[in-house]
Amino acid sequence: MELSKPLAYRMRPKSLEEFVGQEKIVGKDKILYRTIKADRLTSIILWGPPGCGKTSLAKVISETTKYKFTRLNAVTSGVPDIKKAIEEAKNPFLNPTGKCILFIDEIHRFNKLQQDALLPFVEDGTVILIGATTENPYFEVNKALISRSMIFKLEPLTDKDIFTILKSSLSREDGLASYNVKIEDETLMKIAQVSGGDVRTALNGLEVAVLTTPVNSEGYVEITNEIAADSVRSRKAIFDKNGDSHYDNISAFIKSMRGSDPDAAIFYLARALEGGEDPVFLARRIVIAASEDVGMANPQALVVATSAMQAVTMIGMPESRIILSEAATYVATSKKSNATYLAINRALEDVKTKDTGEIPMHIRNAPISGMEKQGYGVGYKYPHDYPNHVVEQQYLPDKMLGTKYYIKDENIE
Repeated sequence: MELSKPLAYRMRPKSLEEFVGQEKIVGKDKILYRTIKADRLTSIILWGPPGCGKTSLAKVISETTKYKFTRLNAVTSGVPDIKKAIEEAKNPFLNPTGKCILFIDEIHRFNKLQQDALLPFVEDGTVILIGATTENPYFEVNKALISRSMIFKLEPLTDKDIFTILKSSLSREDGLASYNVKIEDETLMKIAQVSGGDVRTALNGLEVAVLTTPVNSEGYVEITNEIAADSVRSRKAIFDKNGDSHYDNISAFIKSMRGSDPDAAIFYLARALEGGEDPVFLARRIVIAASEDVGMANPQALVVATSAMQAVTMIGMPESRIILSEAATYVATSKKSNATYLAINRALEDVKTKDTGEIPMHIRNAPISGMEKQGYGVGYKYPHDYPNHVVEQQYLPDKMLGTKYYIKDENIE
């Protein structure tokens, strides 16, 4: 029965000694390692991408704690399930300790009401909460729960970590030992490399390869590079257009254009497109960068970016990838100036916080005959009547005279 379960499930560690990866969090001198070993855990939230070990850590805790361990999945559970877990934890016959460790997978899927239902019991110590989430908990989890929990950010597993787990699965009795698998280390490493840091993907791919390959004449299940490549089709894009990675990727895209690195800008553009990002949204970000970061150093960048946005709107994918690539490259390789960005921000701050005075009478509008008697428009000098179409006269209010908002920098001609 146990061997009928997926390999990724069977390979979950039962102790910290079996746990592979995340040394920064569960290394022997780290606080999470020490608290698990001492069974002195407080509420924690494990945050990281799929397949990085969040559920595996929870399983290790379930195997080592003296407290009642209850697992809920936020997708299928609700407030009644939470209340049932609390009642069982408080029942002295079922649970003499009077408290439980409650593991909630995908806790970000709980709504505010469901998360609020946990608060009093986390507060009084009845529940030691372990929340697992792929989303940024600071955005998705109740602030009151956040303040009562330690946040641990797990990183994608390294290729070496995944290789170690794959290698172990070949020799473990609850793994693939009974299949007599023959596979080169180089092939195992390739499976690890295309898994995108997700050990579940790697193990599932290896299992598919083994289960679909017949035994050869020598009695081995031989897994070649070709079979492995066919079983783990391609590296997953670590990008979710609706999640935290969306904001991280867009931030990196914008900052790469601002930082004049066209290669990085194209890379993050490709990640976004592969992840299903709206190409018009990407075009709008390029338009903003052209104005905010290039500005007067190369005003043509705004023309190029705006034209690209219009073209993307009309043409759509997949051809729009070329237009976006051209516009992003143009912005990234242009000289940079944020003088106009800083100028409008300074002006807005003054308008919001200062008494800026009155508009000078000579530049006010006088559309109706007789208003000039009140001084409207009187004394205005029409610049085109003067040499070079420029004439000295006051434009700012008296209270703002001498204020400089637009300050040219070295990149503006």
